[in-house]
Amino acid sequence: MKLTITFATCLVLSMVLLSHLTTTGNKLSNSFQNLVRTNINAHLNYLFFHVLLEELLATGFDEESCMSRYHQSSLRKPSPYKPSTNLVSKLRSYEMLHKRCGPGTKAYERATKQLGKNNVINSSGDDCQYVVWAPMFGLGNRILSMVSVFTYALMTDRVMLVDQRNDITDLFCEPFPGTSCLLPSDFPLTNQIDSFNRTHSHCYGTMLKNHAVNSTTRPSYLYIDIFHDSRDHDKRFFCEENQAFIKNVPWLVVKSNLYYAPSLWLIPSFQTKLMKLFPERDTVFHHLSHYLLHPTNEVWGMVTRSYNAYLSRADEVLGLQIRVFSTPSGYFQHVMDQILSCTQREKLLPELASNGSQQVMNITKTPKLKAVLVTSLHPEYSDELKNMFMERPSSTGEIVEVYQPSGERVQQTDKKVHDQKALAEIYLLSLTDKLVTSTRSTFGYVAQGLGGLKPWILYEPRHQKAPDPPCVRAMSMEPCSLKALVSACQAETIKTTPFVKYCEDRITGIKLVDEL
Repeated sequence: MKLTITFATCLVLSMVLLSHLTTTGNKLSNSFQNLVRTNINAHLNYLFFHVLLEELLATGFDEESCMSRYHQSSLRKPSPYKPSTNLVSKLRSYEMLHKRCGPGTKAYERATKQLGKNNVINSSGDDCQYVVWAPMFGLGNRILSMVSVFTYALMTDRVMLVDQRNDITDLFCEPFPGTSCLLPSDFPLTNQIDSFNRTHSHCYGTMLKNHAVNSTTRPSYLYIDIFHDSRDHDKRFFCEENQAFIKNVPWLVVKSNLYYAPSLWLIPSFQTKLMKLFPERDTVFHHLSHYLLHPTNEVWGMVTRSYNAYLSRADEVLGLQIRVFSTPSGYFQHVMDQILSCTQREKLLPELASNGSQQVMNITKTPKLKAVLVTSLHPEYSDELKNMFMERPSSTGEIVEVYQPSGERVQQTDKKVHDQKALAEIYLLSLTDKLVTSTRSTFGYVAQGLGGLKPWILYEPRHQKAPDPPCVRAMSMEPCSLKALVSACQAETIKTTPFVKYCEDRITGIKLVDEL
């Protein structure tokens, strides 16, 4: 409320100052007036984004312990996507639930004792229920699956707990006030989680396959397997009738490498709730990632240092995320040709001035500066771009500066510094004005969702040739669920759900779009 009042006060004062500038314009230079207006607009943007965050985020955090939670507004342009009042209310309700049921509470103690006694219960269980998220695969996959698990937790009033036996605490701050989302190290199933797979006796898909599920008893926990190669029995997790059974199981352990939120929209009872929370259908990841994911101070320091050093002065920033899926991967001329074809065809980068042309810079007018942020394991792509625009001027007179934070050549999942650099680069990409990403790259999906950007997606090359067309504009900022987890029970639902479409860059995937 205080921040809202501050914003209103600053808005009134700014309007008065702008009006004064207009009436006294003949006494001040145009450049000075423009400078003042620019600074006023920047501060208004900063405050406006803060007001939106005030609505979305919980209060009660120590700002210094997690600078990114509130300081993103100093770098990020205001999002045009406002969270619904229903979503804000749901998040506040979830925070109360997590505080009542989270680690260290009597409810959590009672729930874990159920696990220790036996594997079968005869009632609907305790008043607190849980979903444990076990990180799998690379950083992009992990972030996408984590947001999916949290979406499911909101739909089912479960408490989300995170298996912390990797670098999660080196990457993100605690998201919920007055409690922890981290699964305690003495959790009874901790030593078993790594062995949970499709052969496990508590794997829900396997239980269905073996006809081990009945209506008279409920297991104290289930393992849920959600992967790109999930079996038909595993996909039945997304059926209404199966959720009716699962809702009475107190503990779920989920492993996944996908963004499966689109499949949750195809469960009729969930769809009704989700439509109220997200009236703009393609804002699920955007809002929940802003709520849930706050880089640690160490990571945020990497973001701010790079941004201030290389991107802050630019009139426009283009993000270019390059992932080469071929084996071996590396620098390929046809990929470079494709990048140039896409960025120049779509007017994202200027063409080079023709040989022999003499471009004379107008010294009375500062040329526009365009920064290009490149993220790739292979630095040769950014080196090539950098050399191109250094050796010859652009046809538009723009100055093009190319910057790549790192180029480590090999993905090193679970190595602390590597993952921290990767997360910093994801956030830097999300701060760009326009974005080009590689097909089926979860790294790019996370960046576009955080930034609220509809990227141009580079098609996957075939037979070592640049595809024509080289890229396509995304339908929405939502990530693609690369392998559609559509069960037979959802075959009709997907036909009548206009805001779930097949992905532009992956015909086997589905994604959320705003209704057309």
